[in-house]
Amino acid sequence: MIRSTLRLRARHYATGERIDFLCQDGRIASMMPTGQGAADLEAEWIAPALFDLQINGCGGISFNSPALNDDAVRRVVAACQAHGIGAFCPTLITNAHTALLHGFAILRRICETDADLARSLPGFHLEGPYISPEDGPRGAHPRCHVRPPDWDEFRRLQDAAGGRIRLLTLAPEHEGALPLIEKATASGVVVALGHTAATRECIRAAIASGARLSTHLGNGSHALLPRHDNYLWEQLAADELWASVIADGHHLPPAILRCILRVKTPARTILTCDASSLAGLPPGRYREWGQEFEVRADGRIVVPGTVFLAGSGCFTDACIAHLLALGEVSLADVLDMASERPRQLLGLPPQTLVVGAPSNLLLFDWQPKHAFAIRALLLGDRIVDVSSGGEGRTTQSYS
Repeated sequence: MIRSTLRLRARHYATGERIDFLCQDGRIASMMPTGQGAADLEAEWIAPALFDLQINGCGGISFNSPALNDDAVRRVVAACQAHGIGAFCPTLITNAHTALLHGFAILRRICETDADLARSLPGFHLEGPYISPEDGPRGAHPRCHVRPPDWDEFRRLQDAAGGRIRLLTLAPEHEGALPLIEKATASGVVVALGHTAATRECIRAAIASGARLSTHLGNGSHALLPRHDNYLWEQLAADELWASVIADGHHLPPAILRCILRVKTPARTILTCDASSLAGLPPGRYREWGQEFEVRADGRIVVPGTVFLAGSGCFTDACIAHLLALGEVSLADVLDMASERPRQLLGLPPQTLVVGAPSNLLLFDWQPKHAFAIRALLLGDRIVDVSSGGEGRTTQSYS
């Protein structure tokens, strides 16, 4: 049966108040203290749907793949929705110019022809190819495609994307990086520092040119650094820079996560899973981007024979669970870091729990020392099946 309205019952993630939300025509129609009648969907908590600014793919699908097509994009979106991710930035990493053009053109076409997918993919992320060629800072990015910043190339990629590249991660030590940061910032693109071996002076110059974010701070760096004069301390100390962190239990130890959160505060920290194209796959060795990677039994994805990680094997909900278990920040702060903060940084409309707002909502169960478990995801007038083993198929419309 298709309902014209839907009653949700849960505690507001920020206030703790137990509320009945009445949703109609894809929006929150009313909010009131919990009543006596039955609810259509009920959970311990309710919050805005998750937003992740760095998803590289999953299930063997890479946004970098020359074989990327509409069906592959839909499968990644569906898998992300099954983990409560209502929207995200598909991320393309260092690659040949033609491969990047192809990926952005496919993403542009699907956004222009499918309104639901356009809402799920409100901006794209280009991570590279203007990064450090050095082992360590380069991470798992293919060295053969690392190159200096080129504004003309970036404009061609932006044209292929239909102007949807909202986030650009680069290493500011390249010649020509600072002018590109200025031009990209003036065009409305948020520039992030990442996969960099920059000096302190170069980082300060990049900030003065408009850089606003440190991409997965603490990762994409040398295995050994000078204890005082290094690019991690400088970015951590820069109040002008926000920081994204991968809180999957592998990328950063608890002490480093605590330090970043205490210095940046939840107001300037963004939670990302940085899901690899191998996320969700069983342990084994796989070939991607012309390289071999290993998915280990503990969930880590590594470059075989090295200590370097190659993206994450989990999704944003698992990062939320890990950060909650750390006990450093509140439930409201963790959920905001995984939804509202990235939207704020990228200049996207906020997703708030107020009457009249779109009903892009996450229902979940959680208590201290207990699991974080997603119960339902609403995207406008659609209810997404989050128990479908990653398929994320829509089971019902209520409008």
